Amino acid sequence: MFDLKKALALPVLLSLITGAGAATKLVQNEGNFQLLVDGKPFFIKGAGGSASKQYLKDSGGNSFRTWGVGDETQAQLDEAQRLGLKVTLGIWIGHSDQGFNYSNPAAIKKQFETAKAAVMKYKDHPAVLAWAVGNEMENEKGSQGDNPVIWAAVNQIAAMIHKVDPNHPTMTVVAEVTPPKIEAINSIATAIDIVGINSYGGGPSLAKRYRDGGGTKPYVICEFGPAGTWEVPKNDWGACQEQTSTAKAASYRATYEKSVLAEKDKLCLGSYAFAWGNKQEATATWYGLFLPDGERLEPIDTLTELWGGKLSPNRCPQVQPLKVLTSNRVKPGETIKVQLDVKDPENDPLKIVWRLDKDYAMYGGAGEAQPIPPSYPEAIVKNGESTVELKMPEDKGGYWLYAIVHDNHNGAAVVDVPLYVDGGRDRAVTANKAKIPFAIFGEGAVGMPYVWSGWMGKTDAIEMDEKSADNPHSGDTCMKCGFKSPDNFGGIIWQSPANDWGQKPGGYDLSGAKKLTFWARGAEGGEKVKFVIGVIKDKQFNDSAHAEATETLTNDWKQYSINLTGKNLSTIKTGFGWVVGGQRQPVTFYLDDIRYE
Repeated sequence: MFDLKKALALPVLLSLITGAGAATKLVQNEGNFQLLVDGKPFFIKGAGGSASKQYLKDSGGNSFRTWGVGDETQAQLDEAQRLGLKVTLGIWIGHSDQGFNYSNPAAIKKQFETAKAAVMKYKDHPAVLAWAVGNEMENEKGSQGDNPVIWAAVNQIAAMIHKVDPNHPTMTVVAEVTPPKIEAINSIATAIDIVGINSYGGGPSLAKRYRDGGGTKPYVICEFGPAGTWEVPKNDWGACQEQTSTAKAASYRATYEKSVLAEKDKLCLGSYAFAWGNKQEATATWYGLFLPDGERLEPIDTLTELWGGKLSPNRCPQVQPLKVLTSNRVKPGETIKVQLDVKDPENDPLKIVWRLDKDYAMYGGAGEAQPIPPSYPEAIVKNGESTVELKMPEDKGGYWLYAIVHDNHNGAAVVDVPLYVDGGRDRAVTANKAKIPFAIFGEGAVGMPYVWSGWMGKTDAIEMDEKSADNPHSGDTCMKCGFKSPDNFGGIIWQSPANDWGQKPGGYDLSGAKKLTFWARGAEGGEKVKFVIGVIKDKQFNDSAHAEATETLTNDWKQYSINLTGKNLSTIKTGFGWVVGGQRQPVTFYLDDIRYE
């Protein structure tokens, strides 16, 4: 076990100098590790997500993580300090599958400078616990997660952090662990102090797999929870079966006991449960620890017990898998009956709500935002009883039936079952409704509603820097685009969801927009660029409209627009894009403030 006195008497493996007030020190003793905050042992009992941080503290948590630095970071740190919580601050770095080019030295340099600016801005805040450089950036298609170019970029940022902020350790966060990833971190990312690992179904075996794979650096489990969609079997029409909230509680417990507590004061420095909030991914409830109205689910009771050693004063209802009393696959308009088995530990009165949603079958996502599917309240013949009767809709395809159980102490339980309608009519996919004006880049844009992931043509000749400080139109940065092959063509399409060419639902309902406006300028003037929206057709999930404009740019900023009057904008999956080629010379141009008006 860990001997703190002995560790402090030895030279510290990773020398992190304790500064005044809020330093984190990583100490080790004969291969065992521990974090010290202001000289006191600190074991991470944390979560990641946007739900109440006061509730996190009240549940026994002491830390939360972020995935990046943004406009909300200062407020997050200030709230953490007020509540006595610590924050692992994420530094988001590019994913090649989302368009970042690790072969572009300019992009690498800009990423490094952005990371350094974030560290310099927040390194002295007393709530900072550690820096997490990247999240699953190694998880490229066709890769084993050991791309040396990526790990060199991670190491460069981590080494910089050690120089400018010796008071906080460095971490990098990977998607699961394999020997090639561990070897790459050990041999290339030598400035990384801690390995952060996101693990779901494999969480209970993570500790053993990490050691067996050659892991010697301390680790933090940075996301854990129920088995992921990629880890569970599919039924005969391809639906993944979600665990009940009760079964999920058991999953959180198994990972925590076998891969967190079992390695406490050895290799494990703590964990962050996912997701401290609610999100639509695969289903409405797969990863969230809360319902949208803020009611907690049973895994929070489990985490409260694990973090603090005591039961919640009033525990959530407990549910078993739903039992379909008829066939789960029927014709349009036919009846399905389903039975619920639920109990409450304190015998509280319970309210049962049944809900039927369309299944968009988006099981292969990588955490990106997904559209909210339509609900069919009219299909519920009897609602509120432990047995429900449904008259299935006319729309063909898959559905999810949810039973949501509420007690009278802000606790809830949820269980669902996939159903299917054979035959019937096609229903148009409902995209996320956008509020017009809708900014997708630049001033007023929130997040990345469209991801610049659809690289086309001679992609190795494309260069892109989405945070160029070269004379932006507004704000501090703009987007710099380049195509360096004089005799070929290339371009980037902005997609929702990322990397999709019509196989998945998604996009935005931009009804009400009359035009797409954007500001652009050429590096020299005279650059000819085609700008497009709505390029997907003849696929399962199409764009509902197409429009384009070819412009010859000047070397001064100018606003351009694409007329959308009369267009069906109900589902726009490719919200912007550009194409250049055949200009007999390299092309560089800049974009800013792109919005639907």
